[in-house]
Amino acid sequence: MVNNAVNNARNCGVASVQIDGHTDTSGSATYNQGLSERRARAVRDEMVRLGVPTGSISLNAFGQTQLAVQTRDGVREPLNRRAEVRMDLR
Repeated sequence: MVNNAVNNARNCGVASVQIDGHTDTSGSATYNQGLSERRARAVRDEMVRLGVPTGSISLNAFGQTQLAVQTRDGVREPLNRRAEVRMDLR
């Protein structure tokens, strides 16, 4: 997935990249906030390693506040454990 995003960035002339980290509701809100930050940073680090300029990437961490699949608290939902990559073209 990250490789595809980097290839798209190279081929389409990307001006900026935004990476949003998300978690499910298992764990505390504080822990999940930190986890979403680490998740977004991991994607950024891989994109930089593959050649995307660091300065073109911004990060957001949403923790468990923007669920893809609504669940009650404490539920492990793989679809909520994600990083979303958005690119703005030049």
